[in-house]
Amino acid sequence: MLQPIWRVLAVVAVLLLAGCASTPPSTFYTLSPLPGETRGAAPTADGLGVGLGPVTFPVFLDRPQIVSRLSDNRLALDEFSRWGGTLQDDFLRVWSENLVALLGTSRIIILPSEIRYPLDFRIAAEVLAFEGTADGQALLKVRWTLLDAAIDQVLGVREQSYRRPIPPPADDNAMIAALSETLADFSRDLAEILRAQSPPTPTPTP
Repeated sequence: MLQPIWRVLAVVAVLLLAGCASTPPSTFYTLSPLPGETRGAAPTADGLGVGLGPVTFPVFLDRPQIVSRLSDNRLALDEFSRWGGTLQDDFLRVWSENLVALLGTSRIIILPSEIRYPLDFRIAAEVLAFEGTADGQALLKVRWTLLDAAIDQVLGVREQSYRRPIPPPADDNAMIAALSETLADFSRDLAEILRAQSPPTPTPTP
């Protein structure tokens, strides 16, 4: 004998509620910039002008979920640990904050953007890895290009890797903190290179 439709719907509703009640809430993460005690003098408006971008990520990293690597060919995606925004935006935000602090200049801009002041350099980057590894490390591997911003002439190309141990309890929060440290290490190296560069000679106006 068929059950009345309202009884079937009631059972389905109870099962759905039970499933929702057992689902853990998602946790959202962001990268963190250099801590205040490591920063230099207050940024000024007459320092180097640097444009950042574009920055690209592999498709497997460009997603809301936090990604860890279990082996060379296997990844883990945590459905309940997610980026607060997009990984690309968060990376660029913290990268720019780090360079402002390290170079002491407020003339750091994320591209594409409306530019209200001349730029000396542009830096484009291809992030090859930005993840936790199977051996308990946070890894940033990045290939980047330094260009004369006025004429887009390539001044240098490098590929570098940065690793930081993920401290106990080695959870997602600790991994994101360690990834932030790898980005800080990259920012420090880049700031040193930029300090050693002479600003390009302005192109004369005809």
